[in-house]
Amino acid sequence: MTTFELPLKGMPCGTQQFEYHLGMDFFREMESTDVLSAAVDATVEVKRSGDIYELCITVDGELGIPCDRCLEEMSHRVEAEYRVSVKYGEEYSDDADNVIVIAESSNTMDVAGLIFDTIMLTIPIKHVHPEGGCDASMQAQLEAHRATIAEEDAEGVGEEDGAGAAPTSENSNNDDFPCDPRWEALRKLKDNN
Repeated sequence: MTTFELPLKGMPCGTQQFEYHLGMDFFREMESTDVLSAAVDATVEVKRSGDIYELCITVDGELGIPCDRCLEEMSHRVEAEYRVSVKYGEEYSDDADNVIVIAESSNTMDVAGLIFDTIMLTIPIKHVHPEGGCDASMQAQLEAHRATIAEEDAEGVGEEDGAGAAPTSENSNNDDFPCDPRWEALRKLKDNN
């Protein structure tokens, strides 16, 4: 397994670059179930100026992730950059935006989590194949269920007794409109005040 430990304390002033090729082993190690296949290159550039280390993490490549619609694998382009400053302090802290404090006793810093987060933040909340790209059999199943739901809505399933519906001003005095007992109790409270 590739080591993601950067030797910060032993690093000379100036800029150094570390390169990684990330496949499925990396994502399994990070316990990610959202990634089905991976080929991502990551570069960590470290610029040391005295006691401050400026990290620039760049990721570029492709991930295979499940489509939210058909659950089949789809390709997702990964291209991102993340910058963070690292300095030594009493204990580890990442409370501040773009500043990480690591314990004075640490000689190295593990950047695997930062690389992983940079990659995973490129995945949109909703990820689906382009129109027509989904698995045909799953798409047919979805269409069949969509038609059933639309037909039930058109027939008014669940609305025949008015349960859960708040009375409107038009129908609040209509004796033909069956009212949910909870709304009736609220109406009585209102009328008493």
